[in-house]
Amino acid sequence: MNIRKIILATLLMSFSIVQAQEKAQGYVFNDGNQNGKKESREKGIPNVLVSNGVDVVSTDAKGKYEISLTDGQTLFVIKPTSYQFLLDEYNLPQFYYNYRPNGSPKSKYKAIEPTGKLPKEINFSLVPTTESDEFTIYAFGDPQAYTLEEIEFFKDGIVNEIDQNKAVFGISLGDLVGDDLDLHLPYKNVMKQIDLPWYNVIGNHDMNYDATIDEHSDESFEYNFGPANYSYNYGKVHFIILDNILYPDPRDGKGYWGGFREDQLKFIENDLKYVPKDHLIVLSHHIPLEDNNSEWYRVEDRNKLFDLLKDYPNTLSLSAHTHLQQQIFYGKDKGFNRTKPHHEYNVGTTSGDWYSGVKNEQGVPVSTMRDGTPKGYAFIHFDGNEYQVDYKVAGKPLEYQINVFAPKAVKQNKRSRHFVYANVFMGTPTDEVLFSVNDGEWKKMKYTNEDDPAYESTYYKWDVSEKAMDGRRPSKAMKSTHLWSGKIPTDLPVGEYKVKIKATDMYGKVHLGETVYKITE
Repeated sequence: MNIRKIILATLLMSFSIVQAQEKAQGYVFNDGNQNGKKESREKGIPNVLVSNGVDVVSTDAKGKYEISLTDGQTLFVIKPTSYQFLLDEYNLPQFYYNYRPNGSPKSKYKAIEPTGKLPKEINFSLVPTTESDEFTIYAFGDPQAYTLEEIEFFKDGIVNEIDQNKAVFGISLGDLVGDDLDLHLPYKNVMKQIDLPWYNVIGNHDMNYDATIDEHSDESFEYNFGPANYSYNYGKVHFIILDNILYPDPRDGKGYWGGFREDQLKFIENDLKYVPKDHLIVLSHHIPLEDNNSEWYRVEDRNKLFDLLKDYPNTLSLSAHTHLQQQIFYGKDKGFNRTKPHHEYNVGTTSGDWYSGVKNEQGVPVSTMRDGTPKGYAFIHFDGNEYQVDYKVAGKPLEYQINVFAPKAVKQNKRSRHFVYANVFMGTPTDEVLFSVNDGEWKKMKYTNEDDPAYESTYYKWDVSEKAMDGRRPSKAMKSTHLWSGKIPTDLPVGEYKVKIKATDMYGKVHLGETVYKITE
């Protein structure tokens, strides 16, 4: 092809791109009667941000906006503090417009129907509300039901115990279902009983695997839940929801890889221009940012993200995916060029170890995760631009934060090989964890990065039981990032001894646990 033909082809391509872009316009308005329709007496709201997933614009003094929109994009409002969205029947915020003139690309699963020609106006309603700078949210990791039976396990084991009065909204951090996207509707039907606004992150098991490019892999998700990338404000916290799954994997065209497209990074850059530097930035995404030798995350994308965050001193990431619970810190050694490291809370999952193990009194698999963390969910507490986290074990009191494992009986002996282990579910390696025997001296426990023996003892029941075990066998143990050990004395008089554990977490909160063991002759 000669240079003249190349120039002509480039011009034609540029022309087609320009032609594909249209101008969307409308109002963001104060919806006095909360019917979702702008009426003549309802005034527009100035200085509200609207985005097409890349660009971000602000409404004018009359609440009007104008922005380019291309087939495949989703138009949405970035909720300002002290306003709320209307909710649909599933308690999902109504803040977006999917633009697909000809519908989503063909897929095995239901996606967006043709939206046709762009309407003259696309209006978005907001309702004024009072928002405190002190508030709490729920964070769910991986409900990941593969069947309707597992949807029921999720409902009975998690959703039924949720108290809507303890939080103002919730976030599910991806893998809402397990590959069968027809289960998104049953998931929504279960979640609506919580009766709180609920935001959802896309996971690798929520994607259209028949998509040929990454931009099409979230079409069914967007049909069910809205945009996969967006942001909103509550109090002094700016939340950014992100799809960080690249599918197909650009390295070989198979599977997926953690990372971002350039349009997503551009959205984050444009979005952050409007966020005060002293506010807290909370990123919610499915796959942890940890690179694991670049095997599951494209490090260059993470570094670009960190570069966008470097001028914001207060940041937090929420992720799931691993079916473990971890506190990950990114300092300069991991590309985060700021004095204060970026904290990522990799949240324990609501499905635990994929609904495995024996069933509890509710008829739900106990499903303890491979690092010894019981299945559950998190409370994130915010106070201005600061936060603290509590992990709630499903079916247990909130105070249950440590699992203690020790031998039940030992022989009286001066030379002991017996240890007590403390699995502190929210622990970090620098936490102080102490133990005492019969209210004696508090001794420091040793942080140990190994498999949790309590979990292993349940795992091997499937091998040593003379009778075939019911339920799915648990997964093989993985090293726990929040496990401590201490050598227990066996050279004491015969009798029963109480071991107490005291752990102080990264927020200064003290957690207690205990067990007993016997010394025999």
